[in-house]
Amino acid sequence: MRYRVKHITEYQYAGRVSHCYNMAHLMPRNCQRQQCISSQLDILPGSAFNVRREDYYGNWAHHFEIHQPHKVLKIVATSDVETRTQASVIDLELGVTCGQAREMMATSRDSDTLLAREFLLDSPMVSVNDELKNYAAPFFADDKPLMTAVKDLTAAIYRDFKYSPASTTVATPINEVMQTRAGVCQDFAHVQIGCLRAMGFAAKYVSGYLETLPPPGQPKMVGTDASHAWLSVYAPGEGWFEFDPTNNCIAAEQHIITAWGRDYFDVTPLCGVIFGGGKQPLLSVSVDVMRLT
Repeated sequence: MRYRVKHITEYQYAGRVSHCYNMAHLMPRNCQRQQCISSQLDILPGSAFNVRREDYYGNWAHHFEIHQPHKVLKIVATSDVETRTQASVIDLELGVTCGQAREMMATSRDSDTLLAREFLLDSPMVSVNDELKNYAAPFFADDKPLMTAVKDLTAAIYRDFKYSPASTTVATPINEVMQTRAGVCQDFAHVQIGCLRAMGFAAKYVSGYLETLPPPGQPKMVGTDASHAWLSVYAPGEGWFEFDPTNNCIAAEQHIITAWGRDYFDVTPLCGVIFGGGKQPLLSVSVDVMRLT
């Protein structure tokens, strides 16, 4: 599939901002199942400094500074990206078992497995605890294929947690999400990552976009797509595989990757520091994912 993604972020400030410093993860990354063909970042007002670099996880990070006074900040990211299915078709009944995977994660000297181990560790938004472990444990019998277990956990989160945008913020702790059983895609990804790490498996947070299709016979409206989040789990000897607990599915061509890291804080779409601006700014975000082929 080939897509054009347009992501518009606009801040309207109550007072004048004298200058600001920002970092954006808005450009789709290149990886095994995806190629970013072109990308452009337009900033209003114009930036005095704008540089793109590859961060620790291989994501594209844009750093920009605005030194002129302003009351509106608008960032428009436009990218063309080509996506494919995951590297190998996931056969849920084959592959490494949960017991084998746990043993390999602990003892293997394979370079890919050694690199994956950092995604076993706690991160700012995902700390392993007994509640996560107890929730996940019934799905991960030693003799069960790992991919089957992960798919079953994905289905359980989809079933047990309610999608409720008003119930959480970007800073809501995972413990609170476990108690309320409500949240959004970011929260569900964090819950599943926490469950997998609690069971001894490496898992990382994936941010990006998901193409949404209109009802049959209805035109697709601009701006109805949104930023999305899911996760990737590591199977020793087999690689990384992406699952989407919000939609109870294995990530496919419609899942467009922007960045990945330990959790949301590693791949925030836009963050920074402003000087001035008054009270809390008015934020609006619009995303359009248009299929080109």
